[in-house]
Amino acid sequence: MPPASPPASAGDTFDPRRTCGHGCGSRNLEQRMTRTASSEGHIPVIALDPRGTDHHAEAARLRELGPVVRVRLPGNVMAWSVTEHALLNDMIADPRFSKDWRNWSAIIRGEIEDGWPLIGMVKVTNMVTSDGQEHRRLRKLVTQTFTPRRVQEMRPRIEHIIDDLLDALPDRADVDGSVDLRRHFAHPVPMQVICELFGVPAHERRRLQELMDNIFRSDLPPEEVTASQIEQYQLLGRVVEARRDDPGDDLTSALIAAREADPDALSEEELVGTLLLMLSAGQETTLSLITNAVRALLTHPDQRALATGGDASVWADVVEETLRWDAPIGNFPFRYPLEDVEIAGVPIPKGEAIMAPYSAVGRDQRQHGSDADRFDITRERHRHLAFSHGPHFCLGAPLARLEAGLAIPAVFRRYPDLSLAVDPGALVPVPSLFSNSSSTLPVRLGN
Repeated sequence: MPPASPPASAGDTFDPRRTCGHGCGSRNLEQRMTRTASSEGHIPVIALDPRGTDHHAEAARLRELGPVVRVRLPGNVMAWSVTEHALLNDMIADPRFSKDWRNWSAIIRGEIEDGWPLIGMVKVTNMVTSDGQEHRRLRKLVTQTFTPRRVQEMRPRIEHIIDDLLDALPDRADVDGSVDLRRHFAHPVPMQVICELFGVPAHERRRLQELMDNIFRSDLPPEEVTASQIEQYQLLGRVVEARRDDPGDDLTSALIAAREADPDALSEEELVGTLLLMLSAGQETTLSLITNAVRALLTHPDQRALATGGDASVWADVVEETLRWDAPIGNFPFRYPLEDVEIAGVPIPKGEAIMAPYSAVGRDQRQHGSDADRFDITRERHRHLAFSHGPHFCLGAPLARLEAGLAIPAVFRRYPDLSLAVDPGALVPVPSLFSNSSSTLPVRLGN
């Protein structure tokens, strides 16, 4: 596959003048986005690790290199990364930046192959990859039934799922007495909730979980990426047919009813694409949020003491500080300028891909102070972009917050002597450029 831009090594600098022949006389986002670029117009390049070996070390390097950095993705595909909170905050709410992959110049030029490891996060048809009226149309179809009231009505069911999983943990112990809390608790909580919400038949859920995990992996060979995508759509097609034949009080049935009432309101491709989005995002974010929060408390005993010794409201602070300090999604694709733009004085041509590096902006000292690297649940402002903001603010954020806000304190109430079963440095990250978490979380439950 040819690179989307001229090749450069991770140690080189990238000169934007080599790819921008338009003069880049575009409007600027805001006055603060027009400051002169450093390094005399030369923008550094960093190759992002497709295995996500250390998201935070990589994020620190991105911030060190500047507010706008050229990044190399798997397959030698080039993109940009906006590493400053304020700049990213402005960009993701600016209508001059599209979420529609059909505006990506590299795809238009035929440079992105179907087996590209990140394709499952990019080349899909749903509300996340649409703009304007199309985005509002697709989002409205979900928000009509996925309401805050419905989310709150799920609370007793979520508590029951959590209690059942906690009851079963002692029986999940390995021969050394440790339990993988990610596998046996953090993962099944959101997976069971989102599958029930969308009416996924029980016999399809295990394979669906595996396929959803594959979406976020960036280390798979092209043939496995393609095979996984095909199977994802086949499985979701079966879910749609199951609910079409036997409708229930679930969101898939509601979307099918909306399509049958007005075929122009939702195509079959958009229906399946919406399921793919909601089922994948509905489990991945919460899974990693629960994992990261428990890991943070186990490795910060002072913060654990504050959380377990405080009133119930403190757990909301645990959730928000985890979202800031250890965002479940380290990097999120892509936005594409609809015209030549400048960000922090850096010219970016129309149609180039721009990454949202949530791990980097979550610890931006300009936004969070000189102690941004410190996990502190008493922090006065936990403001973060982990759920994005603006028109594309995460629709599932209330559910993720509810699930995590119930699951995390429940673990520590049930198992007050909970401890890590391995050295924190031995925890292996999820092999993903996107997901930021540990692939396992071995713990000892205590007495």
